[in-house]
Amino acid sequence: MSQLFSKPLPRILAILALFAAMLAATVTTQVVTATKAHADGCYTWGRTLSQGASGEDVRQLQIRVAGWPGYGGHLATDGAFGPATKAAVQRFQSAYGLGADGIAGPATFSKIYALQDDDCTPIHFTYAELDDGCGGSGFDGGPLSEAATKANALQTMWQLEAMRHALGDQPLVVTSGFRSIPCNNAVGGASNSQHLYGRSADLVGVHSLCTLAKQARNHGFGGIFGPGYPGHNDHTHADIRTSNVWDAPNCGI
Repeated sequence: MSQLFSKPLPRILAILALFAAMLAATVTTQVVTATKAHADGCYTWGRTLSQGASGEDVRQLQIRVAGWPGYGGHLATDGAFGPATKAAVQRFQSAYGLGADGIAGPATFSKIYALQDDDCTPIHFTYAELDDGCGGSGFDGGPLSEAATKANALQTMWQLEAMRHALGDQPLVVTSGFRSIPCNNAVGGASNSQHLYGRSADLVGVHSLCTLAKQARNHGFGGIFGPGYPGHNDHTHADIRTSNVWDAPNCGI
């Protein structure tokens, strides 16, 4: 009997070794795939964040929850996770049906990943919507560097995304965003207009202009001008300055 099985044995061992190698390769592929599935094309957080944390990952989180500071509030994007950041994270979590503990962990980051495109813009807004409003393109030609202006536009969009969600995920249309200095002059904008810095958006949508003006107060917009304010009867202006100047007389603001 030992002679009967002695010849096929090396072949059997070779087959078993090949099977083991294939199984190992499959497991490795699955592990790599799973790791990639948790990464994001824009920014991937590598740790849970809570009050007391600091760093660039905190600042990136703050940009995305800047639209949830509460009525009349403003969230500093300074990379320091303090009480205001915790409260904004809680509001974000509550708005999207997550456990509102103010700790940014896997569930919170997964929701953010689902809300952003690979260029870090929120899924319902694009840089193209916020760029030069006079037919140009890009974010150059203003008082700030192109990079700084574009960064302001990004935060503006995340605050708009929060406002859009709070209004039932109904569309908000940006009719004017960033303006270069020549563009701002051409349309008669104020010499210190927030449009020059990429910090503002003129809005229309399915909601009334007064609804937009009132809702903007909850999402970190310091400058709000709407119906009854000169030149603003056909749109609502919202900008992310950090001091509140609200004027929409026809809306009771």
